[in-house]
Amino acid sequence: MESITVTLFLLLAVVMSGWLQRGLPWSVPLPIVQIALGALIALIAKAPVELDPDVFFLLFLPPLLFLDGWRIPKEGLFRDKDTILELAVGLVIFTVVGLGFLINWMIPAMPLPVAFALAAVVSPTDPVAVSALSSRAPIPKRLLHILEGESLLNDASGLVCMRFAVAATMTGLFSPLAAVGTFLWLALGGIVIGVVFTWTITTLKDWMARRIGEDTGSQILISLLIPFGAYLLAEHLHCSGILAAVAAGIMMSYAELTGRALATTRMRRTGVWDTIQFAVNGVIFVLLGEQMPKLIEGAARVVQDAGHHDPLWLIVYVVAINAALAALRFIWVWVSLRLTLFRASRSTGAQAKRPSWRLVAVTSLAGVRGAITLAGVLTLPLLMPDGSPFPARDLAIFLAAGVILSSLVAATIGLPFLLGGLHIPPEPAHDEQEDAAKVAAAEAAIKAIEHAQHELSRNRDDVDLYADTGAKIMDVYRARITSQPHSAEEVEKMRLIGEIERQLRLAGLRAERDELFRLVRARQLPEETVRKLVREIDLLEARLTSI
Repeated sequence: MESITVTLFLLLAVVMSGWLQRGLPWSVPLPIVQIALGALIALIAKAPVELDPDVFFLLFLPPLLFLDGWRIPKEGLFRDKDTILELAVGLVIFTVVGLGFLINWMIPAMPLPVAFALAAVVSPTDPVAVSALSSRAPIPKRLLHILEGESLLNDASGLVCMRFAVAATMTGLFSPLAAVGTFLWLALGGIVIGVVFTWTITTLKDWMARRIGEDTGSQILISLLIPFGAYLLAEHLHCSGILAAVAAGIMMSYAELTGRALATTRMRRTGVWDTIQFAVNGVIFVLLGEQMPKLIEGAARVVQDAGHHDPLWLIVYVVAINAALAALRFIWVWVSLRLTLFRASRSTGAQAKRPSWRLVAVTSLAGVRGAITLAGVLTLPLLMPDGSPFPARDLAIFLAAGVILSSLVAATIGLPFLLGGLHIPPEPAHDEQEDAAKVAAAEAAIKAIEHAQHELSRNRDDVDLYADTGAKIMDVYRARITSQPHSAEEVEKMRLIGEIERQLRLAGLRAERDELFRLVRARQLPEETVRKLVREIDLLEARLTSI
């Protein structure tokens, strides 16, 4: 009962954090508000939540990694795959080695394997936090897609490196050759298991839906269970459950391209997953704040063991680690971008361009750490095999939390300044493809309506009624085909007309809904009827407001 009560209080804190952030007179990142709220809970409760690392890892990481893989734009992922792989794999290894030795040199009380584990867990970036922070100066889409692709893959590579470091700490043994072989087995096995498991489950559920019909609730529940199933199966076979969850998400996105799910299923499932993402991310940061007093106490003890009696050295460590992370990332991005531009010039025969320092700085500063870093570091074991405490665990968690907070603050202040007037190669325009797709879809709709009209009116006396109704619907699609603009002026005019039409339709829909609520309050319409009509209006409004 106590664990259920704690969970409910954590979820309530997540809800309150959203209210507090929107009510503040200045812009504060939501994770910082949630951490502060968690610390307030700790001061009031005075009894920190006991976290089981294995349970925490299982509950929080698979759904987050699965959703990242599911929703990331695949076109941008494959177009900039070289850049993304250089950041997601090469930069992680570069960071683990460079930062690991620095942390061990700076804090001798932290063993080298634990220092490597900390370096590995702070290497993954969080593009969700970046996109939220850059609302005042939006990041260009292509750069944001690169950061999203980097995050998707460096989540896996960073957490896998962390597990190697933890295993070395627990056993005292580490063989580079054995580590390479183990890494290949973990990586390839995890990816294969994630893909095969998801393909099998989605194929089976589609087969069942065709035979006995589709139940929306069951479909949503299956999507929630897939990341946990892929993760547990991979771990049971001694492969990477992390990569299995990521691969399952990517495979899920391809499985959804068949379009077999009902529209209602897709809409409700999107709402459920949005809620889960918000809740899981929020609970992680609230938990960090709730654990903070205990972590500061444990970190201060480790600092004293290192020969420093002033707890302010904790701040020095956080600043030094952040500076090292920024420097390592800046160096790697600069070298990587130089190589990319050099390869591009070799293929075109043009002179190689020098990378813009602002582009390098933005890409470096946008490496904000977030929920994955926090979830990973909280899974460090509590005890060694001999029953002694895991060395410097509280200090590692505190330093990871400090890195998250510092990177959030730095990005909040620095990104709007650096992004002003920044130019990068744009993403390919898809306007012509979108217009062609609308025409093709309208033509297919007209053919389907004609066929359905003939089938429905066969052997009936009211054929004219079907013909007139079908003609009205087809006129809408014919208007879509004939209204496609051809010049830039026509395109701009059509966009303006579309925006005016959208605003007017929104005004009408909101007036409809207000009137329906007035009628039900006056008991002039049954509640069930109003609920149905309001849902139809809500769907139309959601479509118009998402444009």
